[in-house]
Amino acid sequence: MATNNDKYEAVIGLEVHAQLSTASKLFSGDSAAFGGDPNTHVSAITLGHPGTLPKTNKKAVGFAVKMGLACTCEIERYNYFARKNYFYPDLPKGYQVSQHTTPICKGGHVRIRTSVGERDIRLNRIHMEEDAGKSIHDIDENYTCVDFNRAGVPLIEIVTEPDMHTAEEAFQYVTEVRKLVRWIGVCDGNMEEGSLRCDANVSIRLKGEQQLGTKVEVKNLNSIRNVKKAIEYEIARMIAMAENGEIITQQTRSFDASNDTTFAIRDKEEANDYRYFPEPDLTPFYLTDAYIEEVKESIPALPNELFNKFHHELQLSEYDARQLSEEKGLADYFAQTTTLSSNYKAISNWLLGPVRQALNEQALSFDALTLPPNALAGLIALVDEGKVSFSIASSKILPVIMADGNKLPADVAQELNLIQVSDTSEIEDWVNQVLNKMPDKIAEYKKGKKGLIGLFMGEVKKISKGKADPKKTTQLLEEKLSK
Repeated sequence: MATNNDKYEAVIGLEVHAQLSTASKLFSGDSAAFGGDPNTHVSAITLGHPGTLPKTNKKAVGFAVKMGLACTCEIERYNYFARKNYFYPDLPKGYQVSQHTTPICKGGHVRIRTSVGERDIRLNRIHMEEDAGKSIHDIDENYTCVDFNRAGVPLIEIVTEPDMHTAEEAFQYVTEVRKLVRWIGVCDGNMEEGSLRCDANVSIRLKGEQQLGTKVEVKNLNSIRNVKKAIEYEIARMIAMAENGEIITQQTRSFDASNDTTFAIRDKEEANDYRYFPEPDLTPFYLTDAYIEEVKESIPALPNELFNKFHHELQLSEYDARQLSEEKGLADYFAQTTTLSSNYKAISNWLLGPVRQALNEQALSFDALTLPPNALAGLIALVDEGKVSFSIASSKILPVIMADGNKLPADVAQELNLIQVSDTSEIEDWVNQVLNKMPDKIAEYKKGKKGLIGLFMGEVKKISKGKADPKKTTQLLEEKLSK
């Protein structure tokens, strides 16, 4: 779809729904676990039976506050829930309990990094609400089936200002939000299971204009790739309409992942269509400064903070620092190992190289790494002390200590007879053996083909089975070849 992107500017706001990782639902003791046989994680409260009374999940409130603090939001002290009235088959009460005029978190931002640099995406609010159930259309050809297991599961809705202008920025924003909720442990971020979902509000305007254009909302985008694709399509569609003189109407749309297009579902409702009013069955709740401080103390060091520490304090390259602060399990492991070894660059090289490769081959994350930090530190020390080469350490010793975390690298090196020989006479004997069988190559070397030193080194490595000290081997070869 051809577009005139030089003439128009897109304006994008995102609403990300994150399912909180609590054991029970927001207003009942029913299980909030994913899956289960249909309608087994329900009770009279979930199903909205008359006379039932909900009760607020304290842990869910703490998770919402935790996310708000991680995003530098202002935390609302006085909170209450409201009823959001609308009919949908998988909404058992005929309304959703949400927050309207008093979101638990206000303002704040999420920092993103794109091809043009870093910037903060401003947040409007983070509020709490319960999830709806799930309508299933492909089990019975005559009926829609409804599973209420998900109904009442606690959500936070993270709402940005209309602060993004490209699909790339939206892609990076959702990437950062997913990383952040996982990092602080409030949501597993699993978009495939629906525990993180995104709605995109998209409009266009002529460049230089301040007034927002008519927006459309693309609902329930369930992958970061789909967020990007849907926004790209919508921008192109609306620009084409504007260029053809067509009127853009405010509506709700859905994304078709089979062809990367969107289609209209319904005209968009306004807030007053939902007839919000305070939930009479739930008492308001007040958050004290002491409680907020307690939640704040539970937040681990965040990715940007660790990046700055690794890059500036530990003097790692920007690339290494960024890689090490992308995944919490990796960052934690690196930080632990730095207390046992001061060779920070070597720790980084091992984690981002051989260790990551070994985990990838087993489809494991760093959270599943059974190699104790002291074992990695011991392996680095063996290489630093010249007792084994990096090649031998990574190919021979690392697999053994990753399979059995109780084994010490030094012991494995001894058992496998891998300790490098630094005895000059023994290395000289290996060097002589190599040179004696390669007189033609020696002649070529002396005529100027200095690159052949690598060939001689390789041969020494072969006959010594990798045990010859590389520095001493190089020194002896150069001495003998210079005569």
